[in-house]
Amino acid sequence: MRKYYTLTALLLPALAIFVTAHADTVSKTNSDGDGYAVAIFAGGCFWCMEEAYDELDGVISTTSGYTGGSTKNPNYQMVSAGITGHTEAVQVKYNPRKITYQELLVAFWKNIDPTTNDRQFCDRGSQYRPGIFYHDSEQQRLAEESKQSIENTKTFPEPVVTEITQATEFYPAEKYHQDYYLKNPLRYKLYKHGCGRDRRLEQLWGETG
Repeated sequence: MRKYYTLTALLLPALAIFVTAHADTVSKTNSDGDGYAVAIFAGGCFWCMEEAYDELDGVISTTSGYTGGSTKNPNYQMVSAGITGHTEAVQVKYNPRKITYQELLVAFWKNIDPTTNDRQFCDRGSQYRPGIFYHDSEQQRLAEESKQSIENTKTFPEPVVTEITQATEFYPAEKYHQDYYLKNPLRYKLYKHGCGRDRRLEQLWGETG
């Protein structure tokens, strides 16, 4: 059984105010026919970001993939070599009646290191750069407001350098990458621990589990 964390445990004080102030905001232009909405976030290894978003009530599905580059139909070998301009990302399909885009943003920040722009944790290169990829002006506005909230309240000295960029084509990654943390739990845990992801996140944000 997956362990579900409450979003309250993830909130920084300013972000809590940010979410409350925009609680009724829903991205209407970025939804599909069944009423669900879609968001794209990059936070280093897409296996780890899948896990982070799958734990949230209201998230319907997550898909690992590549975005932000110029090469059409990239594969993992191309992206990991850093020759396509893409970054590893997750496409999050969610029910906006159960979870808001603002709450997805809170989860995003608490699962990345916003002080680095061409790496995340042990993974280095532009293919691991963190970012928020907005689909419309409303997502852009909310993303920029959330970034400013982080900058205003951060307890670490480094600047917040995470990019906020208009979404381009999202290419799903190969099948073996999807739900990797569930299909290969031991290898995944060894990677995540060895990469120092949890240690760095605790340094930045404190205990969130």
